[in-house]
Amino acid sequence: MKTLTIITLIGATGLASLGVVMAQTNPEQTKYEDYALQRLNKFLTTDVCKGTQGLIENLLNLKCDKLVASANPQMRLVIADTTERENYLLFSVYRTEIKVSSWLPGYKLETVGAFNQFYTYNAGEQ
Repeated sequence: MKTLTIITLIGATGLASLGVVMAQTNPEQTKYEDYALQRLNKFLTTDVCKGTQGLIENLLNLKCDKLVASANPQMRLVIADTTERENYLLFSVYRTEIKVSSWLPGYKLETVGAFNQFYTYNAGEQ
């Protein structure tokens, strides 16, 4: 019986410690916005820019990747405005849905934040 009590106490202490660590390392929304901006930049430069190669350069006389980089401050504001955070103390769920206009595809990102890290479980065009 004593062994079972000791194992139970060790398990409860371990779970409590894990909960404290998770609560302290639940990332804030500003860190998520940095993460989402990086993901969006990667998506735009690897998928969109390569898919429209030449079109943007010819129409606007700009390199697509430079256009994406110059739009970072505006994209950060859009991400901040279109993100919903559900804070569960131990972790947070972030949902971002960016829809600029009806003739451009939207972008959706669903992410869990825990242990100062982000784990995206759904991302792509809408």
